[in-house]
Amino acid sequence: MTGRFITFEGIDGAGKSSHIPRLADWLQAQGRTVLVTREPGGTPLAETLRECLLHQSMDAMTEALLVFAARRDHLQQQIRPALEAGHTVLCDRFTDATFAYQGAGRGFDLKVLTQLEAWVQSGLQPDLTFLFDLPSAQAAQRRAAVRAADRFEAQDENFFDRVRSGYQLRRAAQPGRFALLDASQTPAEVWTQLRRALEARGW
Repeated sequence: MTGRFITFEGIDGAGKSSHIPRLADWLQAQGRTVLVTREPGGTPLAETLRECLLHQSMDAMTEALLVFAARRDHLQQQIRPALEAGHTVLCDRFTDATFAYQGAGRGFDLKVLTQLEAWVQSGLQPDLTFLFDLPSAQAAQRRAAVRAADRFEAQDENFFDRVRSGYQLRRAAQPGRFALLDASQTPAEVWTQLRRALEARGW
C-alpha cells in the first residue's frame, strides 16, 4: 500500500478530535488526498453498530465483537481502498482503543483481542499513532464542560485511569509507531507537538 495510515488515540476529553480537521487541511495543502474517518464508524453498518455501543448496555465480550465487526467493514469499505489508492487516512481511534477500553478498562481477555486483531486486520497497523495523553481528572472536567456523557464517558475516573494505562502498554509494545503528545497543554501547543512529530518522520 502506498498511502499513509494515521490514527488518533487517547481517553475521552483528551482533545484529539479537534486536531484531525486541522491536520487534514495541512496535508491537503501539501497536495495529499485525505480520508477523514472514525471508529467505531466510517460506514453505514459501522455507524449503526457505533450507536449500539454508545447507548445500549452490554458486556465486554459483546463490546469487543461489535467493535471488531464494525472495524472489518470499515477496513474493507473505506480504509484499505484509500490506502491502496495512495491516499492518507486519518482515523479517530482504531484498535489501540479496543485494547485500552475493552481490554484495560473492562478487563477483557487481551489474548482474545489479539486474536481478533489478527483475524480482522490481516497484519494492517497504522503507520503513525498520535497518543493524546491527559490525566483522567482533567479529561473529566473537559468532557463535563462541552457535552452530555455517553455510556463510556459516564464511567468513573478509575475506569479512565485503567484505559490510560492500557494505551501506555500498547505504546510500550510498539514504541516506533506512537507519537506521545502532552494533551494538558493548550491546543496551539499540542498542534506544535503534532507537527514536530510529523517533521521528525520527514512528513
